[in-house]
Amino acid sequence: MAANGALTFARYAYPPNELGYCGPDDGRLLLEYADAATSDGGLVAAAGQFSGAWPYLELIAGSVGLDPLDALVVEAYWLGNRLLDGIDRSRFGEDLEARFKTRTGNEWQHLVPTIPAGGLPHHSFHVFAVYPWVGLMHSGIVDEPLRVIDRCRIRWGRVVAVVDQDVVVRYQPLRWDATGLHLGPDAIESVRFAENGLRLVGKLQPGDAVALHWDWVCDRLTEQQEAGLRFYSNRMLELVNQLPLSGPAAILG
Repeated sequence: MAANGALTFARYAYPPNELGYCGPDDGRLLLEYADAATSDGGLVAAAGQFSGAWPYLELIAGSVGLDPLDALVVEAYWLGNRLLDGIDRSRFGEDLEARFKTRTGNEWQHLVPTIPAGGLPHHSFHVFAVYPWVGLMHSGIVDEPLRVIDRCRIRWGRVVAVVDQDVVVRYQPLRWDATGLHLGPDAIESVRFAENGLRLVGKLQPGDAVALHWDWVCDRLTEQQEAGLRFYSNRMLELVNQLPLSGPAAILG
């Protein structure tokens, strides 16, 4: 289970790592592991270098007595599953405070209400609730914060066509209006599933349900996994839209 979890982690963590946003400096390392479908101590060590994701994995794992790279733990963080509903809210709040209070400064007050409101150690929570306060939008690196939030979350989509090393997919992009972030109408885009013959996921065909992270297809989803991703992502969207001042509202409003 830990080996499978480590490989799943590699597939989801590679896209931001390739862009230099988090994780080890060797941007091809995770892609090579994913393509070879092998896991060893090197991959485990690389996973521990993701300062954003790894503490969430540790929190989930500690709550249920599993390894941080257990397949269920990794799935809970990136996609969402029943493990999230057993998280101790007090411990989660303490974890967030220890990691982000200093980094957010005066904005920490806007993160505090997310815990009693239902915040969970799910990747979409980090993207919607935490990332806008501490991420690239405050560094001057990017000029399109809505696009960054949309690409940073794990998106679900359907394969329309496979063209060489790219995949044409249909998915729902995020939209911003006066009331908050919402899923918009379906859109078509081309994303990568391989580079120089190395791929994150095996053979794909039209109709496959897939997970998208940044500009990559990083996984093929089962019906249950797609439902979990939809459920927890929408739950975190509802949470941030109800906050007095959310991170997205601060940068997009």
